[in-house]
Amino acid sequence: MNIVIANRQRARKINSRLLKEIAEALLEDLKIKEAELGINLVAAREMALINETFLRHEGSTDVITFDYAERVARASRPHKKSLKREIRRRDACATLCGEIFVCVDEAVLQAGKFKTTWQSEIARYVVHGVLHLLGHDDRRSTAHRKMKREENRLLRALSAKFSLAQIGVASKLCT
Repeated sequence: MNIVIANRQRARKINSRLLKEIAEALLEDLKIKEAELGINLVAAREMALINETFLRHEGSTDVITFDYAERVARASRPHKKSLKREIRRRDACATLCGEIFVCVDEAVLQAGKFKTTWQSEIARYVVHGVLHLLGHDDRRSTAHRKMKREENRLLRALSAKFSLAQIGVASKLCT
């Protein structure tokens, strides 16, 4: 399992080591045995650039996920499978390959809106990104509700294991 945390923003100090431990625990809870996962913490300006360049959406957003396993799987199969079959295939393989971009500025804004901490928002965005990598979709209202329930369940489990507030306390070796 390989998880790389890249802190590319300066708004908040981040304990990258703890965030990596949280991501590892999340993957373990989800029974993911193999993973190549990049988690990039970025500022609103960089997130807006990524959003506009790759998704053709204007402005910043909270989290963007790039699924590299999906591209490899698409290239190796002769026909398109349904989303349900794709999720089952991934569950059977227990492999994850992708990159998650988390906007720290958005986490701070959303924390105020939802009366939570920006640190728990960061953890939520990581959970959300991993669920997307597992094939969950939040575009349709039914799928959105199902994904949100799973996101909340996983975040509660992580909150029981870790002090999410400590994400915002940089360790001596991490920034």
